[in-house]
Amino acid sequence: MSQQVNPRGTFLKIADSVKRRIENNPDMMELPSLAEVMRDHKVSRGVALRAFGVLRQEGVAEPVPGERWRVVRAGARVDRRPLDQRIADIIRTENLEAGEAFPSASALAERFGVSRPTVAKALEKLETAGVLAGGGQGKVRTVRTVPAREERS
Repeated sequence: MSQQVNPRGTFLKIADSVKRRIENNPDMMELPSLAEVMRDHKVSRGVALRAFGVLRQEGVAEPVPGERWRVVRAGARVDRRPLDQRIADIIRTENLEAGEAFPSASALAERFGVSRPTVAKALEKLETAGVLAGGGQGKVRTVRTVPAREERS
């Protein structure tokens, strides 16, 4: 009679494994992807998601819309604003003027650690808001207006 692996608690073991990786690597800013966890531990997507849920409950990690899960470190300041707002900040921080070329979607994807389609959606929002002038495929996107800085209370 063959023995079957007991799936109960597997997600807890995976969560512990990921926590050890985080503790051993202080520079780790993102969790491994779901695909990596599924491959490395030979589990289903649901089991990997449950492990990530445990990490979220324990305050070790948090999901980021459109991005990979982020490691939460005590005392570390994380910009939780939507990607389009963080991209718009480039205009101010790099002192870009109206009519100047804006970084490409590929460059922004690498800079923010997200996929190009995610950046494309954020850039579309900025174009709709009138901040950027759309370039189209192969054309350079330019700054249309410098966004006003939002005051926070």
